[in-house]
Amino acid sequence: MKEDLAVEGAMVIAFDSTQQALRAEMLLEYADIEIDLFPTPKEITAGCALSIQFPSDALKDVQEIIRLEHVEIRGIFALDDNERYINIEE
Repeated sequence: MKEDLAVEGAMVIAFDSTQQALRAEMLLEYADIEIDLFPTPKEITAGCALSIQFPSDALKDVQEIIRLEHVEIRGIFALDDNERYINIEE
C-alpha cells in the first residue's frame, strides 16, 4: 500500500458507488498520479464508503481524467483553514 499522503495540500474525491471509486483508482494509478484509497471522511456525505486522496498539484490532471473517462463522482473536496471539507467541484 502507498504511503499516506500528507494531509496538507491533499484533496479528496468522493463517490456515490464503489464501482466508480475503483474505476477512478485504476485510471489515476495508470496515469501515475499518487493516490491513496481510504474511508470517506464522515464530514463528506456520499453514497460510497471509499474516497481517493491525491495531492493538490495533480488537480488539473485528475479533473481531466474524470471528465474524459466520464467517471461519476460526488465531488472533489479540499480542507479549508478550519479543517473542514469544502466541495470545490461536483
